[in-house]
Amino acid sequence: MTTSSYRIQGATGEWEVVIGLEVHAQITSNAKLFSGAATAFGAEPNTQVSLVDAAMPGMLPVPNRECIRQAVRTGMAIEAEINRWSRFDRKNYFYADLPQGYQISQLYHPLVGEGSIAIEPAEGEEKVVGIERIHVEQDAGKLMHDQHPTRSYVDLNRSGVALMEIVSRPDMRSPAEAGAYVRKLRSILRYVGSCDGNMEEGSMRADVNVSVRRPGEEFGTRTETKNVNSVRFVMAAIEHEARRQVDVLESGGRIVQETRLFDPDRGETRSMRSKEDAHDYRYFPDPDLLPLELDEAFIAECRASLPELPDTKRARYRDVLGITAYNAAVLTAEVETARWFERLLAACGDRVTPKAASNWVISDLFGALHRIGKDIDASPVGPEQGAELLALVADGTLSGTLAKQVFEIMLETGDDPAKIVAERGMKQTSDTGAIDAVIADVLTANADKVAQYRDGKEALFGFFVGQTMKAMAGKANPQVVNAQLKKALG
Repeated sequence: MTTSSYRIQGATGEWEVVIGLEVHAQITSNAKLFSGAATAFGAEPNTQVSLVDAAMPGMLPVPNRECIRQAVRTGMAIEAEINRWSRFDRKNYFYADLPQGYQISQLYHPLVGEGSIAIEPAEGEEKVVGIERIHVEQDAGKLMHDQHPTRSYVDLNRSGVALMEIVSRPDMRSPAEAGAYVRKLRSILRYVGSCDGNMEEGSMRADVNVSVRRPGEEFGTRTETKNVNSVRFVMAAIEHEARRQVDVLESGGRIVQETRLFDPDRGETRSMRSKEDAHDYRYFPDPDLLPLELDEAFIAECRASLPELPDTKRARYRDVLGITAYNAAVLTAEVETARWFERLLAACGDRVTPKAASNWVISDLFGALHRIGKDIDASPVGPEQGAELLALVADGTLSGTLAKQVFEIMLETGDDPAKIVAERGMKQTSDTGAIDAVIADVLTANADKVAQYRDGKEALFGFFVGQTMKAMAGKANPQVVNAQLKKALG
């Protein structure tokens, strides 16, 4: 494990920040953890609430098998220990959006044990962040304070929605490492399909634990900043909170263990309440739920259902397909990009090299999508069309310049490249007779430059190539033009 060089410069010297993250990821499922109520985002308030979610008397929870399966698959994706025996506990506290007066969670016997995630922060080398556990729990509802001038409303649509709480070790030492960790975890969850990772919609959010210490000393007292919902905000919350703690300590104060909130408008954290310990919640085994016991057939089915994960895919692109390390990292960072590129490779077959295909995606396709403000899933040009365009370049039908022109037309019209080439006469020519005739005209019109070239000014060769290509509207085969020009110039 590498050591981060990130330090906070205080008035009395350097400080090191220690970071751990508890990420709450909403499990992808059609129904809630213990009821059959729907989980779709954006429904009218209180329209997706069953009697179980509303904690009506006599209602008993029944575990959703799919939610357990998705949590197990997530654990496998980070090479974590899968506990064959786990148990649900009641976490007791009162809040207006918690109808039961307790949350069903897992404290003592979580479903998933220790694992790890490898990250590559921009500031340094690869680092491994330990995962302490993944436990499954139900979400609370939501209080709405902006609907009425004197009242708060409760929306229970989220009440009972299945969450994975993914708890890291305090292994991160800079905002950049924390940002890389959240991005990597989100990527894995989306590859696996266990969470959609939409932080804006609240289906993935982080509780950020921060403390500071003199480098090499014991851990300091930590604070927890709740429900941070973007990578940028996670990094900003860490930066502000670490600086705040250093200022407190250097002024002779002490850090209080507490829960804080991050205000993105002000870019600062503020105190919310004192931080409770586990015993404050009076955890005890939920008497309505039997322990979970996973058989080997279930474990095997979960493992067999896993896709190729980002690190494995990136290594295959680099080591087997010959794609550059940078391109491989970009193409595998988001699951939608990887899926699009896989379809492109399949359509290319052996007509186009993977390296050429990757270069086209990252330069031409990404550049165009950025310009028109679309994601790859909404690309006007599909992977099969992209493969046909690349194949026309590979077989000499199109030059690189013509291919760019055809691609722009594809973006505007959605037409296939072969149709565009046929209808607009954009096919590259390798006819030496036609090319020689144009070259003769170019040399005649530039006799003075021909003389300079033959006197040793060989840099003029590019000028002749450009003039020939211009005269042929970019349709001449550049290799043939180069060869015929060399002959003509002697």
